[in-house]
Amino acid sequence: MKKKEKALAVYERLKKLYPDAHCELDHSNPFELLIATILSAQCTDVRVNMVTPALFKKYPTPLKLSKAKLEDVEEAIKSINFYKNKSKSLIGCAQLLMTKFQGEVPRTVEELSELAGVGRKTANVVLGNAFNINTGIVVDTHVKRTSLLLGLTKETDPVKVEEDLMQLFPNEVWTELSHLLIFLGRRTCIARRPQCDLCSLKDLCGFKKTALKVQR
Repeated sequence: MKKKEKALAVYERLKKLYPDAHCELDHSNPFELLIATILSAQCTDVRVNMVTPALFKKYPTPLKLSKAKLEDVEEAIKSINFYKNKSKSLIGCAQLLMTKFQGEVPRTVEELSELAGVGRKTANVVLGNAFNINTGIVVDTHVKRTSLLLGLTKETDPVKVEEDLMQLFPNEVWTELSHLLIFLGRRTCIARRPQCDLCSLKDLCGFKKTALKVQR
C-alpha cells in the first residue's frame, strides 16, 4: 500500500472510531483557548480544565489579565506545571494583545508567535480550533508516537513529523487529524499499555518494528 493510500485508510478508520474527536481544552472563545493552550504545555488537558474556570472568571478578557498582579495569577494556576513561568507568559501575552492587537487574538502563525508563551504548536491549536484556519498540524506526544507507529513518518522531531503529515493529508483535515490521532493515543494506543488487540488500525501498524524508536 502506498503511503498516501495508507494515510487515507488511517483517516477513514479514525473517523469511524472517533466521530466526536475534538479539542479537549475547555473554552468558549479564542482568548480562553489561547490561555488554556499556553497552560497545557507539559501538562494534561484534564489538569488545565480544572484550573481555567476560576481563572477565566477572574480574568475574562485580555484587558483584565493584562492588569493582573503576578502573584495573583501564580496563586490561580499554582497546580499547573511551571506555573511561575506560565504566569509571566499569561500576563505578557495579554499585555501584547492589548498594546498591539487591540485586545483581539490574531489570526496568523506569525502574529500569534509574537505572544509570550506561544510557539507554532500553540498557534496551530488556536487557529485551527478557534478560527477554523488550517495552517499546520498540531504534533504533540500522542501525534508523534502514533504517526511513527502507523508508518506515516520516520521522524521523531515534531517539526519534521508535521511536515511529513502535511504532505500526506489534505489541508482541510489538518486540525481534525490532530484530534483523531490524539484520541487514538489517549484511548487505545496508550503509551505504556497499548491496547493493540482492540485497535481497528492494527493491520496498518508497525508497532513491533518501530516500538524501540518511539520515545515513551
